[in-house]
Amino acid sequence: MVFSMPVVTQAAGFALIEQSASGLGNAFAGGGAVAEDASTIFFNPAGMMYIQGTQLTGAIHLIKPSLEFNNNGSVAAAGAGPFPSRPLGGDGSNAGDLTFVPNFYYKRDLTDTIKFGLGVNAPFGLKTEYDSNWMGRFQAIKSELKTVNINPAIAFKLNDQWSIGAGVSAMRAQAELTSAVNLVASERASKVKGDDWGFGFNLGAIYQATQDTRLSIAYRSKVEQHLDGDVRFSTSDSTTPNGDITANITLPEMLAVSAFSQLNDKWDLMGDLTWTRWSQFQELSIYRSSGTLLAKTTENWDNTLRYSIGANYHYNEAITLRTGLAYDQEAINNQYRTARIPGNDRKWLSLGAGWQMTPTSKLDVGYAHLFINDASVSDKQNTSALGRKGDLIGSYDGSVDILSLQYTHNF
Repeated sequence: MVFSMPVVTQAAGFALIEQSASGLGNAFAGGGAVAEDASTIFFNPAGMMYIQGTQLTGAIHLIKPSLEFNNNGSVAAAGAGPFPSRPLGGDGSNAGDLTFVPNFYYKRDLTDTIKFGLGVNAPFGLKTEYDSNWMGRFQAIKSELKTVNINPAIAFKLNDQWSIGAGVSAMRAQAELTSAVNLVASERASKVKGDDWGFGFNLGAIYQATQDTRLSIAYRSKVEQHLDGDVRFSTSDSTTPNGDITANITLPEMLAVSAFSQLNDKWDLMGDLTWTRWSQFQELSIYRSSGTLLAKTTENWDNTLRYSIGANYHYNEAITLRTGLAYDQEAINNQYRTARIPGNDRKWLSLGAGWQMTPTSKLDVGYAHLFINDASVSDKQNTSALGRKGDLIGSYDGSVDILSLQYTHNF
């Protein structure tokens, strides 16, 4: 199984924070310290020490993104010799579609002080897709990255104040990029596909500062993906031959500090600060198996911070109401924004609720709306040296709605 997510729904870059419905209601504030259910395996494996017995948690996230391009002076791809410029084309329509992402977590006790867990999720993913005849078709038509991450983890209780946890990740990545190619007398379609398995780890610690307050620090390592695949053209000849390709992508490390405090019998307060090292993503280069460069895109991304704060209100013993706010910095430098990943800073407004249906079963629902800042793009590639791809000039309007449902069962 492979999980995917539209580009406009993530945190910075193409990282995915949508890992639980219980967390979505708080905009994932305090993710590493809350330790409310087995989804803590992703946010901080040390949190398993706060969950008793065997637990199974499954969630599904329905995402409806909107991503629309507004033209502001784009120039059609140039012709060559006696051949005229290509038709400019339309605005590409909405590049975001309704999609879903599932998560699965399992946790059990090995001893009173040792816990084991298994998480299956998607830490990274993106998808944008435009009309095939739009004005930016020589830059991008479809861009998709899918990942599935298998993450076994273990947690230890050191004493009444300290718990630690660690896990390993086996992550499969699949990527697909399509675009049009501007030749002397015609246009052709190209598709690049590749996949690979990469490996990493995650670490976490929780400090129980007082009876009602705990602090968390959690780290996820980078995962290097060496994608192998092929390039295919709608017409293959000596000018555009099909063949094998390779590409390297480093999925970045993350460091998060979180806090959770039970203020009284009715209210909980939580917060989170997450740093992601996107500065490793400086370019995307695709090579043929012969070593010849097929395509290169300059990225020059920046490291990012994500800030979030949230609160719970315990209406009664069975029902908990949640809310949260977050601000995501975008990794993309305005100068290097492209049609493939046209993201920008995001503001989150989240609401949610948890219902303890029976002593062993719980239902969580969460909703978030993401306000995405307008994103300008000025991607000028209309010279012969750059393949006469035209100049894409304009801006993007974007927003996202996320609805998540989660079921948790204790055995």
